[in-house]
Amino acid sequence: MSDEVPERPPSGGLVEALDVPRNAAVGVAAGVTLAAGAYLFRVLELFGPFAGTRAYPVLGPEGWFGILAFVLATSTALLVTTLLTVVSVYRLAKDV
Repeated sequence: MSDEVPERPPSGGLVEALDVPRNAAVGVAAGVTLAAGAYLFRVLELFGPFAGTRAYPVLGPEGWFGILAFVLATSTALLVTTLLTVVSVYRLAKDV
């Protein structure tokens, strides 16, 4: 028996085959666009003031809705990236 460890194939092949960088870029763009739109509509009150006002401690409404916009952007980006990657997996599996 040989004590030599066989070389591993490059690990970036799957990432490239599934086009993950493009999917991530599309996901980030979709997430940021959605979050920016939601933030603008809520904070700038583009449809007028919302019914019922609340007190927003420490950060004020802009700060709290900024944090919520960040969460919305990241979760949307992850969801879109995952869905696009699943579509890429399906297309590659169908070709095999």
